[in-house]
This record gives sequence, C-alpha cells and structure tokens, in this order.
Amino acid sequence: MLSTITRNKEAIIETVFEKSHYCFVAVDENGVVTFLNDSYCRFLEVDREKAIGKHVTEIIENTRMHIVVETGEEEIADLQYIRGNHMIANRIPVFSGGKVVGAVGTVLYRDTKEWMQMNTHIKNLLLELENYRKQLRNQTGANYSLHDIVGSSIRLNEVKEKIIKASSGDVSILLTGESGTGKELFAHSIHQLSERHNQPFVKVNCAAIPEHLLESELFGYEAGAFTGAKKEGKMGKFEMADGGTLFLDEIADMPLNAQVKILRVLQEREIERIGSEKTRKVDVRIVAATNQSLEKLIEQDDFRQDLYYRINVVQIAIPPLRERPEDIRVLAKYYLRNISNRTGNRVTDFEQEVLDFFLHYDWPGNVRELENVVESAVHLSSSEVITVDDLPDHMQVETYYNYQTNDLKDILEKAEITAIRNALRQTDGDKLKAAKLLGIGKSSFYDKLNKYGL
Repeated sequence: MLSTITRNKEAIIETVFEKSHYCFVAVDENGVVTFLNDSYCRFLEVDREKAIGKHVTEIIENTRMHIVVETGEEEIADLQYIRGNHMIANRIPVFSGGKVVGAVGTVLYRDTKEWMQMNTHIKNLLLELENYRKQLRNQTGANYSLHDIVGSSIRLNEVKEKIIKASSGDVSILLTGESGTGKELFAHSIHQLSERHNQPFVKVNCAAIPEHLLESELFGYEAGAFTGAKKEGKMGKFEMADGGTLFLDEIADMPLNAQVKILRVLQEREIERIGSEKTRKVDVRIVAATNQSLEKLIEQDDFRQDLYYRINVVQIAIPPLRERPEDIRVLAKYYLRNISNRTGNRVTDFEQEVLDFFLHYDWPGNVRELENVVESAVHLSSSEVITVDDLPDHMQVETYYNYQTNDLKDILEKAEITAIRNALRQTDGDKLKAAKLLGIGKSSFYDKLNKYGL
C-alpha cells in the first residue's frame, strides 16, 4: 500500500515538474541551481548537468531567484525578459525550521504558440508605451525613468522604493553619491513619477557654468541688461522650469552669492531677471545632487546652512557599485548588448575570468566607469568574447591580484581567491569537483564562494 502511494507521488511530481509545459527552477540558500526541468533547459538551451551547481545568475537572464532567497519574500506574476521574450515568472522562497533554505521559480505558459501570441501582444503594448514615453521626453526634457535603471540588488531596490515614495509629493530632494552612480537618472525618474511629469524638466550643472554667468543662466536677463546681452533678453532656468522640476546637479560647486539668490527664490517663489525691477512668480520643484559632503562644506563656510535645509527635505543616498556587486554582471551584459548593437561589433559575451574580475574590482568611477570599460573592450576585442587582454591596462587581472601588501590576512584571502578561480577553471565551473580538487568540503567551499562573491 505504502509503495503504491510512494509510486503515485513520484508519478505526480514527475508529471508536474517534467512533463508539463511550465518551466521550473530551484535554488539553494546560496542561489545555486539545484533543479532545472526539461522544459526550462530547452527554453534556455542549456545542458541540465552543466547548469546544476552554478549560480542562478549564470544560467537565467535577469533572474531574481537569489534576491528572493535573500529577502524571503515571494514574487508573483513578475514580468521577466528572457532570451528576447517577456515571460511571467513566479518566485517562492522555501522555508525549513523558520529559515530560508532555497527558492522555487516557475515561468508560466502552456505551449510555445500560445505564449508567442501573448508575448507579441505584450511587445506591442510596450512599444506603444515607449512611443508615448518618447513623445513625453521631447516635450518635457526628462529622458529616463526607473525602468532605465538596470539592476535588482537589494540596495538598489531600496533606493527605487524611496524614489517612488518621495516622488509623488512636492518636497525638495537631495541625491547624494559618488561620481558615476547615476544620480541624474534618478532625478529624471523623480520627475517622471511626480505630478509634474507633463511639465518641463530643466537641468543645471552648477559646476559647468562660469561663476559670472551663473546668475544670468538661473534667473535670465532683460534686453540690454549688460554688454553682449541678447536684444530680446533671455529666460532663465527657473522660468523655463516653471510648473515642473529644476535639477541642480553638482550643487556643492555653486558659489555663495548664487546660493543666496536661490534661497530667496525658494522662500519667496519668485525671481527677478538681471536688469529688471519687477519680480516674476515661479512654481518649481527642486531636485539637487552632489558627490561631496555638504555638511563638511557648511563647516568650512563654503555652503549655506539655510539653503541646505531647504534642498534637503528628503535625502536619498545612491550606493556605489562596489556595494551592490549583484548588479555588476547584469549591468556589464546590458552595456555589452547595447554597445554591440550600436557599433555593429559582433561581441556577445565575457570570458568568465573577466566577470570574476569585475566582481572584485573597486569601480571608483562606478556605473559610468563600467560602461566605459565595456565600450573600450568591445572596440579592442578581436573575437566574439571579451577576454582579460581586452581590458584597459590598469585593469589587467595580474596587476590587480599582485601582493602589494604586508597584511597576512589580505595575502591569504587573495591566495584563496586565486586557488578557487583556478580550481573552477580546471573543472569547467563544476563546483563539486572544484571543492574536491581543493580538498575541502562542499559547505566550506560554498561559504568561500559566498564570502568572495565568486
């Protein structure tokens, strides 16, 4: 009787997971693939034996399975872009003893023909939506939205959530973060999500405008206000942004005399053109950005404290790329695809050693540096796969992994990283064989992979 029940259960499981048209994947607590059914293998065009044991990000494009393992929160009916198609994915965390021990994911469709019809419909809707977005961009000047910010790490998603919450109001927002983290994209996104999205989005780079021209750029001038002025006068950025959003980029570089006048505009909601004796009402939302510490500048009397409180109603810190390594692989492949399509170069992938190096590089220039590195490598590559030799000289792996340190802990960690990388290379990425080659247990090996982000 029990054997019959067991056989029936096995038959049910086989039918659900192997003989249905749904795609199934399972990962462990480290995001490593433990199961991939035949339907998914065929769709992804991967060999199941090679896929199992690899991190899910290496197998499934734009996956969030590892994120679900980290958060313990299920994601139902999420639209996921895989191999040129928009798929509907469910991701469910698996709990045991009150702890997340893995996750199960499904991609839903009954048959290829039915899905392709649905996918075509979704593509048409997205194309129509993109057409409306382009029209809106031309009208307002805001070119980006949260949709354009690539990545799904916990840190980045936290920032996106804050952006969504803060955008709907009318409060001033200060974006902080290192150079190259994408503060301008977030500023565009704030405008797109606000009630002012149909109104102008005007950008002012406070570091790029000469000090003697900054006032006329911001507030405009009347005809004949000074030598060289246009006969018809000129509208300033505040007037241009009336009803919309004014983005003050690199606000830390704004001279003190201009800070005083901006403070007055924010307090009185009116501007006065150079050479004019009358004021003009303006309704502008301020989004500012800086890669410097305004608090330190206030201490040095280089930034007005009263202006700081006006623009810093909500502060959102954009994390540097090194603090969200989960996004590096996704960003690199995103840039590679776009750059290859734009240039016509047939470069389709990265050597695994390059991706491993990217995960350990410090990225002082952040996302902007990553894009530049990928573009440079695309132009320098002589094959369809970017190798270490295609990277800029200062990023060669040999230079990065030399032992220019007297710290024993650093030396040992770098030696471990090199040994693990070599073992994985020798075993073609088979983690179990690599652990055996190194003479360590499976759990210890996966702990080290997780520790070093390999």
